[in-house]
Amino acid sequence: MVDIAFLGEHRCKLGESPLWDVRNQCLWWVDARAMSIFAAKIDGTLLSRWDYAELPGSIALADGGLLVAFADRFCLIDAHGAVRELASLPRLSGSTRLNDGKLDRNGRFFFCGETQLDDVATGKLWRLGGDAAPDALADGIRIGNAICFSPDGAEIFFADSLDGFIRRHRYDPGSGAVGEALGRIALDGIGKAPDGATVDADGNLWIALVLDQAIACVSPDGQLLRRIEVPMPFPSCPAFGGPDLDILFVTSIGDSGRHLVTDHIDGGRILAIRDCGARGLAEARFATPDHIRD
Repeated sequence: MVDIAFLGEHRCKLGESPLWDVRNQCLWWVDARAMSIFAAKIDGTLLSRWDYAELPGSIALADGGLLVAFADRFCLIDAHGAVRELASLPRLSGSTRLNDGKLDRNGRFFFCGETQLDDVATGKLWRLGGDAAPDALADGIRIGNAICFSPDGAEIFFADSLDGFIRRHRYDPGSGAVGEALGRIALDGIGKAPDGATVDADGNLWIALVLDQAIACVSPDGQLLRRIEVPMPFPSCPAFGGPDLDILFVTSIGDSGRHLVTDHIDGGRILAIRDCGARGLAEARFATPDHIRD
């Protein structure tokens, strides 16, 4: 039986992008609506809180700090929370912002745009390499989520949460090119609205079913292996962490500012799920460009 507990007393309006830092043995996450980035020890003790004047959508580890995707630009954040702009996306319209993001195994950052539930799906899957401007690799996305990579880095998974399935493509970890589609992981009968996702060491996907109050573990070919009901509404994103990478941390949403709002007593809290029968993989670090290194 799994052991489900909350991580301290932390509560988010819009919790996203949990990220275990192996080097510093801490969990990072963002509260997008609060425009804040947090770090805590495994026992929930708060280590850092950085507040900004813009909305952070997702984060990744980087040498000396973090890479953060704000609404329309990317910045490196140092160990004290200071921001240094890396790249921007001036083509984004006012109805579009950056959302879910994840590093591949070689430190390239992949991220999705979100079109705020507009009728026209103009969101894209983008790639940010350490030495290049962002490239658009796929389009037609309304709410981009669930980006993750197979353990060997040869497959990429991502989703439009409104589609109800996960897209699966070949991926060249050497060049960063997204290849042919390998089919879809259909979530019919499994759960609604895939939000964040991560891959375990065996290659299975752990998916936050934001409208079903559950986490699903699914094989790459779509077989449901496990489903864990969680004690708070709107689980948003899972990540493996802890000294042995065998704790599944899960952020949640208390008030997204739009459609996902709850008055549940545990709304917006962060879970630490132990004994789930899986281990994760250590996250890569962003390949910081030489020209902006100190």
